[in-house]
Amino acid sequence: MTNTTNGDLLLKNINAQAPFPISFADLEKAVAEKIDAGPYGYVRSGAGGEQTLRNNRAAFEKYSIIPRFLNNVANIDTTIELFGKTYPTPLLFAPVGMNKMAHEDGELAVVRAANHLEIPYIQSTVSSYALEDVAQAAPNATKWFQLYWSTNEEIAYSMVARAEAAGFEAIVLTVDTVMLGWREEDVRNQFSPLKLGYARGNYVNDPVFMASLPDDSFESYVQGVLQNVFHPTLNWENVRELKRHTKLPILLKGILHPEDAQLAVDNGIDGIIVSNHGGRQLDGVIGSLDALPAIVEVVDGQVPVILDSGVYRGMDALKALALGADAVAIGRPFVYGLALDGQQGVEKVMTNLYDELKVSIALAGATSVKDLRNVTLVKNNGVDDI
Repeated sequence: MTNTTNGDLLLKNINAQAPFPISFADLEKAVAEKIDAGPYGYVRSGAGGEQTLRNNRAAFEKYSIIPRFLNNVANIDTTIELFGKTYPTPLLFAPVGMNKMAHEDGELAVVRAANHLEIPYIQSTVSSYALEDVAQAAPNATKWFQLYWSTNEEIAYSMVARAEAAGFEAIVLTVDTVMLGWREEDVRNQFSPLKLGYARGNYVNDPVFMASLPDDSFESYVQGVLQNVFHPTLNWENVRELKRHTKLPILLKGILHPEDAQLAVDNGIDGIIVSNHGGRQLDGVIGSLDALPAIVEVVDGQVPVILDSGVYRGMDALKALALGADAVAIGRPFVYGLALDGQQGVEKVMTNLYDELKVSIALAGATSVKDLRNVTLVKNNGVDDI
């Protein structure tokens, strides 16, 4: 419970110190000036002509709020519950791979920030640091493991078993990346972090993966990763088999169609992450927020629904929560914070997002995350009571 009478959240950010970039545009500009074009382009860009990237932002901009006033908003409850645990904010760290591109401490800095802020952290398969190292860096943090399927299914099962042994609490299977999207920015910059070894952490520490290589050379490792991230045969039977290999909750990340959401529920999936991979996979795809209401309707509270992709500020999170998301995952903004100031930069970015969310909840006339479902949103020329 946050007491909004303790001080103005805006004024606390206005002081004599040099300001840390607070808006997404300022963060992006500062990072562009700090890191090389290859890593910056990889994080910033979307697939193809970047229509999906633009659709994500346009989806949020379609909605406007009609606030209610003269409600007592002195106390705002931003807590949520996921899989039996309560968290102080409705925010999560989205899985973003190869964090060493942004900062030498990479995922270790991010999970330490997540621990300090009590925000669940989702670690990518293609991390610069192994999941065991991440677990050791923040043993008390809530950690989920994002799994990319593999052409060698035993590698996928091995990573899941390692995650379970290391204390991770859920498996997030990404379903929209059976092959890499058409990413023109990376071709333009002639930059592939996979080929440069930024994804080494989990692979070189996996016994099944290493046993599959002809030798222990860097070239064999790179070729092995490239072979395994290409897995176009992924299907519902693989999902069912994965459930038989772990006791952990399984979420599917990348769901955009309500019929896929229904199939997920029918197949016993424990959660859904509505996502278009931050616009980095298939270009011309619906904005993630546009996909959210139909999926929320189909799921009907049976499992948690989390919104990912295009969430750049606290007001974005509010709109997603008002449209029925149970939580919201943040990606690019925290990576920019990491690039600018390591763990402290990550904490600053996430704290600013959270502070804006709290202010916005109160100014909309709501008092809790659940209460946001009653906020009136205007979309185009119609009014929807959410």
